[in-house]
This record gives sequence, C-alpha cells and structure tokens, in this order.
Amino acid sequence: MGLSELQQNAVRELLRAAPVAGELGRKFAAAGHALHLVGGSVRDALLGRLGDDLDLTTGARPEQVLSLAEGWADATWDTGIAFGTVGMSRRGFKLEVTTYRAEAYDPGSRNPAVAYGDSLVDDLRRRDLTVNAMAVALPDWRAPDAFVDPFGGLDDLAAGLLRTPGRPQDSFSDDPLRMLRVARFASQLDFRIDPAAVEAMTAMADRLAIITRERVKEELSKLLVGMQPRRGLELLVGTGLAAYVLPELPALRLEIDEHHQHKDVYEHTLQVLERAVRLETDGPDLVLRLAALLHDIGKPRTRRHEPGGGVSFHHHEVVGAKLARKRLQALTYGKDVVEAVTLLTAMHLRFHGYGQPGTSPWTDAAVRRYVTDAGPQLERLHRLTRSDCTTRNRRRAAALSLAYDDLEARIARLREQEELDRIRPDLSGEQVMELLGLPPSRPVGLALAHLLELRMEHGPLGHDRAVAELLAWAASRDLPGA
Repeated sequence: MGLSELQQNAVRELLRAAPVAGELGRKFAAAGHALHLVGGSVRDALLGRLGDDLDLTTGARPEQVLSLAEGWADATWDTGIAFGTVGMSRRGFKLEVTTYRAEAYDPGSRNPAVAYGDSLVDDLRRRDLTVNAMAVALPDWRAPDAFVDPFGGLDDLAAGLLRTPGRPQDSFSDDPLRMLRVARFASQLDFRIDPAAVEAMTAMADRLAIITRERVKEELSKLLVGMQPRRGLELLVGTGLAAYVLPELPALRLEIDEHHQHKDVYEHTLQVLERAVRLETDGPDLVLRLAALLHDIGKPRTRRHEPGGGVSFHHHEVVGAKLARKRLQALTYGKDVVEAVTLLTAMHLRFHGYGQPGTSPWTDAAVRRYVTDAGPQLERLHRLTRSDCTTRNRRRAAALSLAYDDLEARIARLREQEELDRIRPDLSGEQVMELLGLPPSRPVGLALAHLLELRMEHGPLGHDRAVAELLAWAASRDLPGA
C-alpha cells in the first residue's frame, strides 16, 4: 500500500473519530495536558480500518484522566488503572487513555513493572513495533506537526515490514511477550519480519517462559484468528517460540525417510488450517481453527512402523483429544472452548468409515449417532472433516468430497423426517415411572437409555410401540409393571 493511499485512509478515518476524540483533546489541552491517538489506532486509521475502540496516550496521571472524564464520558472504568489505563465511553466510542509509561520484566518476574514517563517519544520507543509506535496529536490532528513518527513506522507500514523501534534484543528483554506479538501481527497484517527481529526471537525464545499463561493464550488466540495464521505459526516454530506456547505443533515434524513413507504431519496440519479458514462463513472461528491445528497431535505418540515400510497412527484421535484438552487447559482456555476442541479432535476420523471401499454402508442409526455425538459442533465437524482431505490425488479427493456431500444430504433428509438435533426417548421419565410403578431410580435411567438406543437404531417408535418395547424390556429384568 502506497504512502498516498495510507494518508488518504487516515484522513477519512480520523474525520469519523474526530468529533469525539477531538472534543476530549480540547478538554486535556485546556487542563494543560497533551493527548495523542496512538499505537494500533493510528496504524488501523492508516490502513483504513479504524474501529470504534480508540487508544490514546497522555502525560496526565490516571487520577487526572479520571477527573477530566467526569461529566464528559457516558461511563468510565478503571480496571486497567494499575497499568496506567483509564477506560471511558462517549457516543458509541470506547476510549482507553494510558499515561506515558515504561515497563520491563525483572529476570524472574511474570508480570511487568510499570513506571510512568513524561515523554511521548520515550513512550513510543517502548512499544513493540514501529507500525505501532506512531501518534497523532489531538485536538488539532490536521496540524503539520500533529503526526509523530520518530521510528519510521509509516514507511514500514507502506513496505509491509515488522520491525522493533530499537534493538530487538532490548525490546524483547524488556517484555518477552513482544516476541509473540511479532508473530501475531505477522498473521494479522501478513507482513514480512525484519531478519534482526527473527534472529533475536530465536536467541531469546526461552525468555517467553516467564510470561503468564493467560497472556500467552491471548496472543495465540489473536494470531489464530488473523488473516494469515500459518505465517505466524511458522514463525513460532522456526524461532523455537512454539516450544513455550504449543510444543505439540513442532512435534508434528516427524522424521520421514525413504523406507517409511507417510504424510508430512506438520505440513498437513497447516494445510488443514488454511482449508478450514477458507470454509468459514461468519468470520474467524477460533474453535474451528484450534481444532484444525490440534486434530493430529496424537500422531507422534501413536506412530508405528509396519512391516513393508508402512506407518500407522492407530487411535491417534483418542490420544489427540486427551492431549488437546490438557494443552488448552494449561493455556487457560475456557471450558466451552476446551470441550468443543476436544470433541472435534476425537471425532475428526469418524467420517472416514463412510462410503469407502471395503467398509459397510452407514445405517440411518449410524447417521443419527454421528449427529447426536457431534451435538452443537456438527457444523464445525463438517468443516473440519472436509478440511482434513489434503490429498493431491484428485480422484481420491473428489471421492471423499462426494461421500461427505452424501452424508450431509442424508442428515438433511433425516432432519426433515425427525427432530434429528433433539433426539430423545419416545417416552418421558415420568411416563416410564408411571408405567412401571417406579420411583426416581437407576432402573428408570436404564429404561430411558434403552428407549434412546431404540430411537437411535429405528427412528421414532411412536407411543404404542415405545410402551410395548418398555414393558418387554422390563419383563426381561423382572421389574415391576411388566
């Protein structure tokens, strides 16, 4: 993107934000404080995608910022005040105002020590990348000297380059998380990386061990939902950072030799991720992308060399599901994400018994179980399964695609005939207790499980047949009511 286009973008975006940001700038100026739009907000304005969240910086201390916001902001919050940040909202915009600061990690610390500064340039110097180290003065953002770019961020943005404001070794030493942020922005912006930064990341990868899992998770998630996640992941693996974030990923680079031929699992995984991204319909899907990334992590532990030079990975989906759960929990992902990715990993091979030569055709019961087991993850499972076909054999790829088309068509037909997404026994628990004369108890649960199995196998039974099946089942167990 050329400089002229970047500048045109910025004018258009700042015109939209100016009524609110400029108004706040005038309040700060009247109180004797400078206020600048800064960092990601300036970068995004230049790229033509400034949102309603604005980052600003000032020499005023947090308590002064709160005082200035009083009576002007629609709401304020101070959850980030320990790091010098005051949040506020005004006419649909969310603004975060941060006092000039410098922060660094002590060698044994897991959290940064924050110190306030008095210089905008010093504040910009401590930022992660030059493209994030630009500022625009408020309220007079059109003034000739309003744009502040001491480290060449505008030129780097135009060139598509990620570079640190100073020596990368100094930047990464001050805050090792910046190494992950480089990888994250490589994914989000699809920019190339300054070789000096890559060299420093490789040499200093072990410094990432001092960062809290929560902060690592946040950067990994942002990397994965970027427009080029493969680029960021390859940087993590190539520099050794992945060993401290997702060690299962570099472990997929299994040794491949002429005697034991098998698919390059690492390359296959990245291809599955890329294919999954292309199948998304409603924006980036973190759960789908995590599942694509982790679906084969059980292969290194299950690899076996077979007679004749073959390689097998029996039950790698079971092992992989356990490993995925453990890794995601260690990264502090929430239960919903952990359970969804674990399920998708466990089920990603289920389809491969469908419509293949030498396999028995799936019954309607098998289709019902597939849908029921996938539950709310069914659509993601469709996308993951389709993405998992990375074969270069066009005939095989076409056959797999047609087979899955057929499975989805069968699911659709069964949905029209039955409440496929809400399969329940044909009788309720209350009906079972009344028919068998039982109180709430284990036999009632067993009876319902039996009726559910019949429902899965045969479809809707109807009331009369369900009653007959229940009574026959009860009689075989000498239960009351039979």
